[in-house]
Amino acid sequence: MKTIWIITKRELNSFFDSLIAIIMIVLFLGFSGFFTWISGSDIFIMGQASLRVFFGIAYWTLFFFIPALTMRMLAEEKKSGTMEMLLTKPVTDRQVILGKYFATIILIAIALAFTLPYVITVSKIGNIDAGGALCGYLALLLISAAYAGIGLFASSLTSNQIVAFLSALFIGLFFHIIFEVIAGGMKGFFGQIINSLSMTVHFESLSRGVLDSKDLIYFGSIIFMGLFLTEVSLSKRNAYS
Repeated sequence: MKTIWIITKRELNSFFDSLIAIIMIVLFLGFSGFFTWISGSDIFIMGQASLRVFFGIAYWTLFFFIPALTMRMLAEEKKSGTMEMLLTKPVTDRQVILGKYFATIILIAIALAFTLPYVITVSKIGNIDAGGALCGYLALLLISAAYAGIGLFASSLTSNQIVAFLSALFIGLFFHIIFEVIAGGMKGFFGQIINSLSMTVHFESLSRGVLDSKDLIYFGSIIFMGLFLTEVSLSKRNAYS
């Protein structure tokens, strides 16, 4: 665990040294703040003590931002050759993957923490549903964790950051939109199965304040598969090198 934490701190320092972290946080706050407080869904005009508007905006914002964070993590190291140097040290592929993964999650958690004033402001409007707000933030963390796993897998497949970014978006698009659209044109058992693969369905369930084990298992499964496939991808590269 100590080795994983060392890699995590290394990646976090890299985020802040390159200003990626600051740019990501500023853009995230800018987008979410603009569309939550100023654009069409102004909470003050609506007069409702609810963060549903913010959660909906953040859901889409993170969908694009997370692939931008993860695209460089393995692709850049492969291109520059630092991945090979890193793996010559007494660390495993899994430790490298988990270290980079946790760094991404921590950065996203920091960005979300900066939106806590939203909660305070909305609570001034009326009685905010504290349980719904907590579940909404949990939902944002879980989709972020799921997309971070997908992003790392995409980054492990190539040494080109743009390709890694587009691949992560393409894979994520199925969970974000396509499965729900396909399920809308199907009926019966298979329609329910396809619909259950949609990220939107599980996110909306959690953001309404409903803590269901099915949603937690869903997100946990995507996170596990993303990290597992990343490790398989790196192990194949090692086998051929």
